[in-house]
Parts: sequence; C-alpha cells; structure tokens
Amino acid sequence: MRTHLALVVGTFFLLAASAFAQDVQSSFCNFDDENQVSVQYNPAVKETPRMGKVWSPGVTLYVQTPLTLGNSTIGLGAYSVHFVPDKKNWTIVVNKNVNKGATYDSSQDVARAPMEVGELPSPEKTLQLSFGHMAPKHCSLRVYYQKTGAFAEFMEK
Repeated sequence: MRTHLALVVGTFFLLAASAFAQDVQSSFCNFDDENQVSVQYNPAVKETPRMGKVWSPGVTLYVQTPLTLGNSTIGLGAYSVHFVPDKKNWTIVVNKNVNKGATYDSSQDVARAPMEVGELPSPEKTLQLSFGHMAPKHCSLRVYYQKTGAFAEFMEK
C-alpha cells in the first residue's frame, strides 16, 4: 500500500513539474561565431503592464558573449528583463537580480534602452518573445503583447 501511495504521489509531482516546465518558453539567437543570447519566459502574464510603470513579466536573459544594448555593455551571465511601456515608446531594462519573485530594484540595472514600437494587426493574448538574427553581430529581441510589438537591438561586442 505504501509503495502504491508513494508511486501515485511521485507521479503527481512529476506530472506537475512537467506541466510547469511546458509553460516555460524560450527563444535564442546565434551570432555568426556560434555565441548565443537567449531568453526564457512564461507566456501567461500574471501582471498587466501599466503605462509608465516598470513591468516585470518574468523574463530571464542568458548572455554567452558580451553584448551592447543602447550605450551599455552586458557581461556574461543571467539577467532579469523588465519593460517600461508607454503609448508611443517602450524601454527595455536589463537587471542583475534574477531571484524569482524578487521586487524590482533599479540599483541593480545593467542596461536601459528605448525600444521601437509598432501596433499589431490582432492582439496577442499571451506574451510572445522571439529573436531575429539581423547581421553577423546583431540580434533583435521582439516582444509581442496585447496590441503592441516592441523591438530591442542586442549587438555582440
């Protein structure tokens, strides 16, 4: 009986962990020298973005080669990504704090840069992130949510 119960409980936790893992999406961009930049995120957004306020949808950026974003350099490692949406402009924020559930702290910011913004023809109900490989040392992060498409340019150093 105990073995059967342990098997049922173990199976439940395995299925729950598998369901959670399936919710996580990832996207990556390979530079021409095989270095990579990637993101992981959950498309089901828990927090609705508010104009002019930092939005933290739970995006983690992984950097395998030094990058520039705007005028800032981003070193190797993992970072949290936040956005500041506005009607005509968005800002991307790369932050050192990757602790799950941590409150955003601007003193941990590594980079901030304006994003190009456009309106999507039909609203996206879930968060969608993808990379476009634009040139040998140039990857563009594309963020789609609701009626907005926003783009940030990452350059390999």
